Amino acid sequence: MPTPHEPPRYRRVADELRRRILSGAIPPGSILPSESALMADFGVARGTVREAVGLLRNEGLVVTEMGRGTYARPVLPVRRLGSDRYRRELEQVRSGELGTSFTADQQIGWSDYRLDREFREVPADQATAELFEVAPGTMLLERRFVFRSQGVPQQMSTSCLLLDMVADTPVADPDREPWPGGNTAQLHSLGITITGVRERVRSRMPVREETEALRIPGGVPVVTITRQTYAGEQVVEVATNIVIPADRVELDYWIDLT
Repeated sequence: MPTPHEPPRYRRVADELRRRILSGAIPPGSILPSESALMADFGVARGTVREAVGLLRNEGLVVTEMGRGTYARPVLPVRRLGSDRYRRELEQVRSGELGTSFTADQQIGWSDYRLDREFREVPADQATAELFEVAPGTMLLERRFVFRSQGVPQQMSTSCLLLDMVADTPVADPDREPWPGGNTAQLHSLGITITGVRERVRSRMPVREETEALRIPGGVPVVTITRQTYAGEQVVEVATNIVIPADRVELDYWIDLT
């Protein structure tokens, strides 16, 4: 029996495996020793090993897959989101050198970038209407995206545009995606110049749809961003749910107080 000051055996096993993973002794992507090997290594029962591995799984340090076993979670590229990314997009539109903020932040080319999309026309619910500052029921073009970098799903989002602004234009055509220059270039093609962007950032645990679409291991939260894009005083685009796994994003904002 452990003493009152001694952690349970499974925690001691987990602590040591965590140390090995974080130090690189168990490299990212490598398979953990078998349950039998860990039992012999630590002198514990199978149930203790399973509790220890389960704890590391909940922390997002290991992943268990049927037919492969349990392995140290690979380190994925981190996307850095800075306050200047929309300004960069606007500069690209003006110069004609179009990419997207996504490809720039990921430092990848178009050949490594893919966008799954689904478009539909929907009436604005109460929350989205408030973000647009329009009446509930106003018709919107809703666009659901999953962004992939080098084949790995990195981000998903729901972005809405006012339907009467984009109906019967190339912007409403899903086959035109991905659109070089992103929202900034799309709106510019309609004669609309973005003058400001407001974002609200939160964190939470992912729901099942997000876990499956973005391949999020257990224990990893997501960063969510709600965005309002302005042209003057008018809100011209709303992203109600930009979702990024927290281990794949770094928020990097500069605030000039001079």
